[in-house]
Amino acid sequence: MPTNPDVEAFVAALDHPLQAALEGVRATILAASPRIDEAIKWQSPTFMYRGNMASLDPRAKQHVLLLFHTGARIADPHGLLEGEGATARCARFADLGDVRRKRRALTAVVREWVRMQDAGADAKPAPRARAAKR
Repeated sequence: MPTNPDVEAFVAALDHPLQAALEGVRATILAASPRIDEAIKWQSPTFMYRGNMASLDPRAKQHVLLLFHTGARIADPHGLLEGEGATARCARFADLGDVRRKRRALTAVVREWVRMQDAGADAKPAPRARAAKR
């Protein structure tokens, strides 16, 4: 899993109450696909592949907040993504245990992003399966 030294330093310097969970989300995203890259954008660790995919919000302290910039386009059969707007979606993680429970869903969302980016600008999301009840 390739990492960016600038992101490593940024994350290490954070004084976040859910540091382990934040690092777990980051590790899960980077492990989901070798095509995912990371950088610091908007004062946040941001994950990219052929465009900005998602950013971790280090200002959120009650949970780890991951914002998918155009998440409304991403098929999410596991029901990880929250939001009703036309563009963005977010995923919240209460703690490291929650990251572990949601790892499969997060990996699926990242891989769907990569699939859609590879398919091109006119890509449609994969057919949605019924979201699991939480």
